[in-house]
Order: sequence, then C-alpha cells, then structure tokens
Amino acid sequence: MKTITCPVVIAGTLLLNACATGGPEAAKVEAVAANPFFERSTLQYQYPPFDQIRNEHYRPAYDKGMADNLAEIQAIANNPEPATFDNTIVALERSGEVLSRVDTVFGALASAHTNDELKKIDVEYSPKLQAHTDAIFLNAALYARIKALYDTRATLGLDAEGNRLLERYHTRFVRAGAQLGEQQKTQLKAINEELATLGTKFSQQLQNDTNASAVVVDTREELDGFSEEQIAAAAEAAKARKLEGKYVIQIILPTPQPGLTQLKNRGLRQRIHKAAVERSNRGNDNDNKATLARIVKLRAERATLLGYKTHADYVLEVETAKTRKAVNDLLAKLAPAAVANARREAADLQKMIDAQAGAKGGFKLEPWDWAFYAEQVRKARYDFDESQMKPYLELNRVLQDGVFYAAGQVYGLSFKERKDLPVYQEDVRVFEVSEADGKSLGLFLFDPYARESKRGGAWMNAYVSQNRLLGDSPVVANHQNIPKPPAGQPTLLTWDEANTMFHEFGHALHGLFSSVKYPYFSGTSVPRDFVEYPSQVNEMWMTWPEVMKNYARHYQTGEPMPQALVDKLKAAEKFNQGFTTTEYLAASLLDQAYHQLPVGQADVKDVTAFEAAALTRAGALVREVPTRYRSTYFNHIFGGGYSAGYYAYIWSEVLDADTVEWFKENGGMTRANGDAFRAKLLSRGGSVDAIELFKGFRGRAPDIEPLLERRGLKRAKP
Repeated sequence: MKTITCPVVIAGTLLLNACATGGPEAAKVEAVAANPFFERSTLQYQYPPFDQIRNEHYRPAYDKGMADNLAEIQAIANNPEPATFDNTIVALERSGEVLSRVDTVFGALASAHTNDELKKIDVEYSPKLQAHTDAIFLNAALYARIKALYDTRATLGLDAEGNRLLERYHTRFVRAGAQLGEQQKTQLKAINEELATLGTKFSQQLQNDTNASAVVVDTREELDGFSEEQIAAAAEAAKARKLEGKYVIQIILPTPQPGLTQLKNRGLRQRIHKAAVERSNRGNDNDNKATLARIVKLRAERATLLGYKTHADYVLEVETAKTRKAVNDLLAKLAPAAVANARREAADLQKMIDAQAGAKGGFKLEPWDWAFYAEQVRKARYDFDESQMKPYLELNRVLQDGVFYAAGQVYGLSFKERKDLPVYQEDVRVFEVSEADGKSLGLFLFDPYARESKRGGAWMNAYVSQNRLLGDSPVVANHQNIPKPPAGQPTLLTWDEANTMFHEFGHALHGLFSSVKYPYFSGTSVPRDFVEYPSQVNEMWMTWPEVMKNYARHYQTGEPMPQALVDKLKAAEKFNQGFTTTEYLAASLLDQAYHQLPVGQADVKDVTAFEAAALTRAGALVREVPTRYRSTYFNHIFGGGYSAGYYAYIWSEVLDADTVEWFKENGGMTRANGDAFRAKLLSRGGSVDAIELFKGFRGRAPDIEPLLERRGLKRAKP
C-alpha cells in the first residue's frame, strides 16, 4: 500500500452542470480533465511532469485519489473470497496509485518550493488525509482478513520478504488502533485529525517566522569579518526584499548561525542569535508555544488510548532502540563527558576573551560569542582558519568531482546531467544515474539553494520509490539551503555545507540502490534510528585523500587544497566536539523529555521553564551552549517525523563509526567494499530487520567505542 492518507468523492453531476454553464467552474472541470496526476507520467521512470503541474491540479487529484483508494480498500475488505496473501496484502500494495502520485509531489513541493496556495491546500487536506488513513487502518473487515493471514502465516509458504510484509502490515494496523472498540476508534480519529492540523500549523508558522526573522543590517561596516562574496549575497538578499542599500542575513533552521563564526561586531552577533532563538516564540501570530503544548498532550493521550505508557514507548517499540531505557542509557552515557568537554572549551574561550581585553578585563562569554572565539582558539591552537577552505569548495566541483566521484569509485556509478527534463524551480538540476555496465539505474534531483519558498535544513525525498511489484525505478532528490551568490559569482561552500552534500547523497544512494519486491520496503523505509546510518557513512569519503584531491581545488586556479591546510583540518577534527555533542544531545534529551511524559503530566504550561528543567535534570544545561533546536522551532519533532526520535542521529552514528572502521580494516575505497555494503545493506531497504542487516554486514553487533573515539569522549571525565 502506497502513501495512504479521507474519503472525498468528486461530485460528478455538479461538475457536469458547472461545465455546461461555463465560467470559473468550467475551468475547474477542464483542470480535472487534464490533470497530470490522473495517469502515470510518460517521462522516464515516471519522473513528475513539473511543467504541467499547476496549483489547481492538487485538490481534484487528492479528491479522486482518496475516492479511488477508498473504493479499492472496500473491494479488498469485502472480497467474498477467503483472504489470501495476493488478494489482500499484495492488493493493498497495489492500491492508491493516484493518491500516491499527488501526495508525493505535493509533499515535496510544500517543503521545497511552496506558495500561498499550497499552504492553504496543506492546511485544508492534512486532516482529510489523516481521516482517510484512519478509514483504512480502522476498517474492521480489512483487519480481520489481515489477522486471519497473520495467524496462519506459518502455513502460507511465503518467502522471507513476503512473510515480513505480512507481519509488518499486521503490526501497523494494530499500532494504528485496529483492535480498539468503536468508541475508542472515534476518539482516536479525533486526536489524529487534530494532530495532523497542528503539525502543519507548526511547520508553516515556523517557516513564516523564520523568513520574518532575517536580520537587516544598515551598513557594510557592520559586516566586518565577512568575505566579499558573503557581503554581496547579503546585499542581494536585501535587494530581493526591496531593501536597496541594506544587507540581509537570513536565519537557518538550527540555533547556530554560520555568520557568527566571522562577524566581529558583537552587537550584530547578538541580534542574529536572538533572531534564531526567539523564532515562533515572540507572542505574534506565528508563536508556536500553544501549538506544541497541545501536540504533546494529544500524543500522550493517543499513546494511552493505544495501550502505551508514553508517546516515546509507542514510537520506540518499532525502532531499533526498542525501549526508553535503551535511549536514556545511551544519552546518559554520552552527556556527562560531552558536557565536561564543553565546559573546558568554554573556559578556553573565556581565556581568549580576557587575554584580548587586557587589563580592563573581558566580558562574559555568551552563546553568540562561542563560534567567533572558538574559531580564534582553533586558529591559535592549530593555525587553522576554516574560512581558508572555502575557495577550495566550489559547489559544482564538490558535487561532480567529490560526491559523484566517490560514488563512482566505490559503487561504479556514473552521472549524466539531463536538461531535457522539466524542473519545479530554475536552480534544480537533474542527473541520470547509471551502473558500471552503462545500465540506467534512476534519476537524481539536486536542489541546493535557500529561498523563502523552501523550508530550512537539508533532506532527501523520493518522487518514485523502487519496487519490482509495480516495476518502478527510483527518482530521488536532495535539498540544501546554501545561500545563493549574486549572478556570475561562484558558490563557495563552508566545510559543513560540503559535508551535508555527502551526507544527503548517502540517503540518495539508499534510495537509488533499493532492490526490493514490495513498495512497503523501498529505499529509506527503515526505522528512524537506522535511516541516518547510511548517510553518515557516506560522509567518510569527503576527507578520503583520493576524493579530496579530486574535488578540493581552488575555484580560480584549479590548484589542489594545500596539504598543510588538510593536515590542519585533520588535526583539528576533535576540536569543539564538546559544544557540538552537547548542543545535539540537549535537543535529543529535550525531545525525550516531552515525549516520555505520561498523560497525567503532559500539560506543558511554560515552554521555557520546561526546557530549563528538563536539561537541568539531565545534567545538560550549559548556559553558553544553547540546544541545537529550542522547542518553538524544533520542526523535526513537532512538524516532522522525528518525535521521540531525534536521538536517531547519534544512535545511527554508533553504527556509522563502526562501519567506517570496517572499511578501513578491509582496504578502504574499493569496489569490493562498496559492492558488499550495497548488496548486504543498502539494497535491502526495510525488507530485513535493521539490526540484523547491520550484523549481516559487520559480522557482529555494533560497538560504541569508535564513536567515543571520533567525538573525543573516551578520555573525558564527568
């Protein structure tokens, strides 16, 4: 079963009458008749026909998609023949094609290139889609057929993937409330519908307030420390807002803002930090405090209704962590050492501030000072200035001669840009991906630049997910929020932006390499605390000598990055890891604090006080180190799919660090190693239990020691 999301039937008679009268209603009918979502795309691999898709196509396509899907579900549930794997489970996998097409494209563009009309549709259809999902998963007759198959699965003669599919469907229906009584189902539907509305509201208010929080700078002098390229980009951003002669610094999603590393003007640094941490927490129309508090309460109520103590218990049951205790134990093991490191780092920064102030004495280190003085300490300690790397990190070179080159060396892939395929925004690029033997594998879209129509952060999505049942090949996309330079200027990346390119392409490879029979298991359809693992592994190639030598070249001269600079980079790898680990763990702990609340305590009246109390209890409250996301802009957990799951990045990094050791132990960047990782893990999607996939590849359970070594935590003492 593809994306299933409330039965809305197209009023055929009304539309016919409207067609006869002409005017706006007739235009709507014409839009329905020519709707590109109603049929499979004729472009290669069903690539979306972006040049044909209009705002007016979404509502009719959603309505038809849900109506068609509901009819399919009723036919499966009411089939007079006894339930079989094919007429029930496989039929579910084949259902909902129109709905899947429209929902996939809409979901992608609502994040990557939204507009006022898409925002209205999102608000209007989120509860309808949730009601549609409930209409399927709470269908008693359908669940009875699935349960009958599940109870007799040992006698069905299914292969391993088919048996797992049946088990996953049964688990999914049970977790969705299929075993509840009718009164409880009614209660559950109301909760789900409100949560769907609130999640959309949280994300939209955050995007609106993030755009509104951009910092306007009056004079060039205030930007002392910025490069000429950064100043030009700030001027261009101001021009786009009709603020000629001024400069605009746009705010990115997490708390740390890139400009704070370079800006010498302390007052401006404070303004930028304040703009970041006060998003959707300013008492205006985009304030998210009441929204997130209601989400927390409803999630706790739903968990209780479904038989769980907390929302975290509900979420973690199907993750590789399984229990709250496992997550809490990991975070508790890492937090004390990380905080101790952060406090030592803070002391070093304070010494730098005091030394520069001389006899008059320095000011007290504040969060908006950390990045600026950390960079100075790094320069003094390692003679390393990260800004020196930017001329060697030109976007296209990093993409083609770094990310793509590494994929070619490890997996034999090649990439050809396709300018004949339509795109939804002019900066988007499309590449056809081919195997070593020349056989086409799939399509890859790259959307690098920040814009007001795009949500913050970086992510991967699939427009078409590979599966053999329907004969679909993968079409996947990566998105970032890199500031776009003025026309004619090169796009020079920060080290973090370049690293993000490698990371997100790891997700893309997970989607491209998928080789499963059923759509349910395709690509990145794995537990949240496993999905980041392949992407983190792909980051390793960024600093691999052979790869760096190929892409890290000066954008003007073509000269490779000096070895001395590379050596300094490697020497400074563990620098500032106390800050980096602590601000991440603080966000993970905050996520768990909200979602481990039992229903009787899930009434958050003061968000700021809750944050402070939660981090104090966990021993992770460091005044100078703000949490990576404060509650009102923590979109991962309140607007996205990471509720009770933000720990996934560090959980996955345990697997990642261990896997990097495997590559090093077995000869590094070789096709044999890449082929083994692809065959045993990347290609399997969710068709095998995630930890069993890791064990099958690594030959044993994961070891945390490589992660502790990587983050400089092995020798640290609380």
